[in-house]
Amino acid sequence: MNPQREPRLAEVAERAGVSVTTVSRVLNNRGYLSQQTKDKVAQAIDELNYHPNQVARSLLGHRTNTIGLVLPTVALPFYGEVAVEVENALAEHQCQLLLCNSFGRSDRERAVLDMLVANRVDGIISGAHNDPVDDYSRLRQPVVTIDRELAPHIPNVRAQNETGGRLATELLLKRGARRPALVTSRSHSRNLRERGYRDVLAAAGIDPTVVTVDFHLPEAERARTMEAKLDALTPQADAVFATDDLLAAGVLDWTRRRGLEVPGQFKVVGFDGTLAMQRALPGLSTVRQPIAQICQTA
Repeated sequence: MNPQREPRLAEVAERAGVSVTTVSRVLNNRGYLSQQTKDKVAQAIDELNYHPNQVARSLLGHRTNTIGLVLPTVALPFYGEVAVEVENALAEHQCQLLLCNSFGRSDRERAVLDMLVANRVDGIISGAHNDPVDDYSRLRQPVVTIDRELAPHIPNVRAQNETGGRLATELLLKRGARRPALVTSRSHSRNLRERGYRDVLAAAGIDPTVVTVDFHLPEAERARTMEAKLDALTPQADAVFATDDLLAAGVLDWTRRRGLEVPGQFKVVGFDGTLAMQRALPGLSTVRQPIAQICQTA
């Protein structure tokens, strides 16, 4: 046998002195087989270092036990933690994860959907945040989203975002803020964290101030955009509710450069509460999402 290629099923059968059908039955645990036969096949597999073709075996049963996960990028702490928790949850069901990053591009998302379908995944979990992609409506596989509205018939698993937005804004007011601003990636009616912020300020008789810093901007441009927009806020704003912890980290960087003491002169609350951000910014007040529970449910 050529050591550079994978051994074949027929070679395992020959080494064990049994038929190919018998080896297949051992691998799939089908039918009665003597322990002696099982041992001979196991020994041949070990000696040849044979690895069964899992894809071919799964397709015989019309399942691959693989789930596709589409995220913006696991380089961001929240999505990195989502990927880990989804993979852990799938492992409990003997399923594997096929991870794809869309990098904020609809064309990349369409391409990875084509790839997932070609690989016959059993289902897809989407947490990408591009504009709606119609391709999902044509999929035969089950689709579930994480904090993303695609269509009324597609389940969307998410935290209580509006309640979280209210809690963050109420905390700022409770701690003495009088003009809290909102920093978010996109301002629109579907932004439930923004809705919670606006509701609390409306009840308090305070005009909202919303600053947008696009989620998909390159990092250097994102930092410059945030700095310019925050500079334009002062001295009107005395606090910020940032709708994710990376935005909150950017606000904290800005306060340090401007010599503003937090929380004495300026107050900041974030949203997400990933382990990475807790370690990097242990002093950041944040609304913590139940990430593990969200991923297990999805």
